Amino acid sequence: MRGLSVGFLFLANNTPGWAIAVIVVLAVLVVGAAVGGFFYGRHRLKNKFEKEYGELKTLHDRMIDEATAESDRIKKEAKLEAREQELKRRNELERETKERRAELNKVEQRLNQREEGLDKRETGLNKKEDSLNKRSEAAEQQKRDLQARDAKIKETQEILSHQHEMMLAEIERVAQLTQEEAKKLLTDEILEETRRDVAVQVRNIEQKAKDDADMEAKKIITLAIQRCAGDQASETTVSVIPIPNDDMKARIIGREGRNIRAIENATGVELIVDDTPEVVVASGFDPVRREIARLSLERLISDGRIHPTRIEETVAKVRKELDAEIKQVGENAMFEVGIYGIHPELVKLIGRLKYRTSYGQNVYKHSIEVAKLAGLMAQELGLDVNLAKRAGLLHDIGKAIDFEQEGTHVQLGADVARKYRENKFVVNAISSHHGDEEPVTMEAALVAAADSISGGRPGARRDSGSNYITRLEKLEAIASGFAGVEKSYAIQAGREIRVLVKPDEIDDAQALFLAKDIAKKIEAELDYPGQIKVSVIREARSVEYAK
Repeated sequence: MRGLSVGFLFLANNTPGWAIAVIVVLAVLVVGAAVGGFFYGRHRLKNKFEKEYGELKTLHDRMIDEATAESDRIKKEAKLEAREQELKRRNELERETKERRAELNKVEQRLNQREEGLDKRETGLNKKEDSLNKRSEAAEQQKRDLQARDAKIKETQEILSHQHEMMLAEIERVAQLTQEEAKKLLTDEILEETRRDVAVQVRNIEQKAKDDADMEAKKIITLAIQRCAGDQASETTVSVIPIPNDDMKARIIGREGRNIRAIENATGVELIVDDTPEVVVASGFDPVRREIARLSLERLISDGRIHPTRIEETVAKVRKELDAEIKQVGENAMFEVGIYGIHPELVKLIGRLKYRTSYGQNVYKHSIEVAKLAGLMAQELGLDVNLAKRAGLLHDIGKAIDFEQEGTHVQLGADVARKYRENKFVVNAISSHHGDEEPVTMEAALVAAADSISGGRPGARRDSGSNYITRLEKLEAIASGFAGVEKSYAIQAGREIRVLVKPDEIDDAQALFLAKDIAKKIEAELDYPGQIKVSVIREARSVEYAK
């Protein structure tokens, strides 16, 4: 405003009069136009507002009417729905009422039937009670009769006892024997007669059981042997190494024997260089060492360079290769038998059995064959096939170390299996396959049977002449040591012992028990492959001469 006033004052002071008059007129026109426009706009806004207000009021009235109509419609629908719900609940209530009435009727019928049954049972119980009363009276009467009869029996027993005493006294006087002596004589006769009868019955029962068992066992064993065809490899206790000529012996011995000493020190075996043409013999208890010596010497001979340094290098290389081969052989045995999970150290011992022989039979092949036979028989009998195979493969594991440690191969095998946490049933099978312990499972008995089959069949094993003769002599000595034995003969290469008894000292019943006693003593005192048949022969001969 101050600026505007200053402007007017400036214009008034510097502008002519007509110009000021024009400006004033223009200003009046502008102000009038502005005032007129203001009132005109106000009028138009009022009309517009009144028009919109009327429209809004009409819309408001219409919405109120529609809301009222919608409210009436919703009320009607709610009333109809409430009526439908009430009708539905009434129908459900009537249905439930009918069902409960039906159930109550059924319960009432059952109660009526039960009441009728109870009435009938009560009637029956009354009848039984009457019957029991009658039986009780009859029992009382029988009791009185029995008491009277007992009194008569007691009186009769006293009379009989007196007569029995008189009779015994008369018998003792006539027989000139006391009562105790007569009892003893009669008891001895009865015992002897009973013993004969029992022996006959035992023989018959055992024979029948043997026939049945032999038939079934032969069937199972035949099937097992048919399905298991194991090769038998015979090896000696020494290794023979061929050489191209006898001049090679001097090179093997070396200057002042240094080469042969180096070989023996490196391998742990003894080399025998004698007059035998074109061969050198390696001798030692350890079959693995003998094999190392054999392979090393063959390589040295083939190479031609034989001196202590070369000998040590070759032996070390062969030993490393043989260790790997032993492990592979053990794994091959597991694969061939079809079992897994054996401790690695036991696998190595199985591989070492390849270089071990028993009575000329290769123990490695024998163990595989026993495992297969035991597994096949276990399959036929419905037993644990894996347990039978595992025990069969490990039953002679002690023979891999019996030349290094003291003890039998059975004891050593059980100890090493127990050391590597083998199954207790496998340990028992190892301990019992030669009868050192009692088998606790059927699988252990099958392993013992398979071991006998594998070692006892013709051609499987061979014995040295001295051992063979010693075993036959012991066999005949055991049989001849029993009372009543006249002669004994070992026949069929020691697989049968025939015992001739004195007929006046041994009867048929005693012959049966004698055969059992001889068999038990042979099992306890003698080591032998397979089984030995004991035949006791009793024969009576009557001789008379015509003169």
